[in-house]
Amino acid sequence: MNSHQDGSVAQPDSLVNADRPKSLRVDAQRNRARILDAAHAVFAAEGLSVRIEEIARHAGVGIGTVYRNFPTKELLFEAVIHRYQQKLVEEAESLLDFDDPGEAFFQYISRVIEEGAANKALTAAVSGTEIDMKAVATGISDQLLDVLSKLLECAQQSGSVRADIGAEQVKALIVGTLLAMEQSAGQADRSVVIVSVICDGLRARPD
Repeated sequence: MNSHQDGSVAQPDSLVNADRPKSLRVDAQRNRARILDAAHAVFAAEGLSVRIEEIARHAGVGIGTVYRNFPTKELLFEAVIHRYQQKLVEEAESLLDFDDPGEAFFQYISRVIEEGAANKALTAAVSGTEIDMKAVATGISDQLLDVLSKLLECAQQSGSVRADIGAEQVKALIVGTLLAMEQSAGQADRSVVIVSVICDGLRARPD
């Protein structure tokens, strides 16, 4: 072990650089998050036809950094969808203890539809016109359906939602509504009406 002229002990290179891998990992995680944030925004605004270069520019990273994390645009989109679905699961779970189960259910349905309608990439994914969604995050999709089932069951038990509909049917309604709203792009008033009609159709009716 060497000593400096001032008497201090010089640290081996292995110790000096010990924190470097950790720092690199932190930087890599930060870059990945920036890429996903940028991709979500750009896909939402422009759809799946957007170029990777545009996503890299919005993320503030080089295109090589994007490809190191996501070798293809399809893999990047799958990661964006997976993270978005995880967000939907967490939001639904946070509503399970809501004081008014019916209000929680309709609030969630409205939010999913309104957010999805404003996102070109999600609508394209739902329609299957640009990417095969069967390959995208099947595990998290199951979680999403499960928590939607719980929200629906609570709302039905409270008497707020009709009893003759299941979670799969609610999911189909959401998908169909998003596709219908794609045809009404730029007509915000019509979108609000469509969401209102869907929710009214799900409400329980007095005997």
